[in-house]
Amino acid sequence: MSDTTHYIVPYRVYGLILIVLLVLTGISVAVTQIELTNWSMVVALVLASTKSTIILAIFMHLKFDQKIYRIMAMLIFLLLTSVIIITFLDYAFR
Repeated sequence: MSDTTHYIVPYRVYGLILIVLLVLTGISVAVTQIELTNWSMVVALVLASTKSTIILAIFMHLKFDQKIYRIMAMLIFLLLTSVIIITFLDYAFR
């Protein structure tokens, strides 16, 4: 572990991430007030995925970590996405 370098994220970045997450949360709350019929679920999932990607990249330091950890996180995210899509397809064609 001595060959790894540690990256310290400045407080300014944490402040910007806080603002971005609050704006995305506000958008997701606003979307629930708008009647988007079938698209409301898609918009909610896209916003949630965007927020989770930001949290994974910055707060869990995947942005600054080794590439293998990013690949593993993306594969898990793709697996979760495929399970959600299969569940929606099962529900849609019943």
